Amino acid sequence: MADNLSTPTQPSAGLRHVVVFKYKPDASESDIQGVTDAFRELQHKIDGITHFEYGINNSPEGLDQGFSHIYQLTFTDAAARDAYLPHPEHAKFGQLLGELEVLEGVFVVDYPAQP
Repeated sequence: MADNLSTPTQPSAGLRHVVVFKYKPDASESDIQGVTDAFRELQHKIDGITHFEYGINNSPEGLDQGFSHIYQLTFTDAAARDAYLPHPEHAKFGQLLGELEVLEGVFVVDYPAQP
């Protein structure tokens, strides 16, 4: 019996940049959506980003330490990621996070995609 769930396509190559946020308990849904939308828009403003996706943790294991929102960018390569980090549009995104004051924690993991 086939299930009706669709599986999102994942780019097969490139460098993954995974950012995980722990929002403050009083962060509004509107502010969180604004952060997500601004993060999504970076793929249209910065060359070298080939894919964006995000999700909200739903693991039943209870090991998330309060980190709830996962954002993943795929870059063509490490050089594209390195150009993204100091990019003015990335800096604007960082300013938005600072102005909203909604984050309690963040961690980032980068890795080259491997099958």
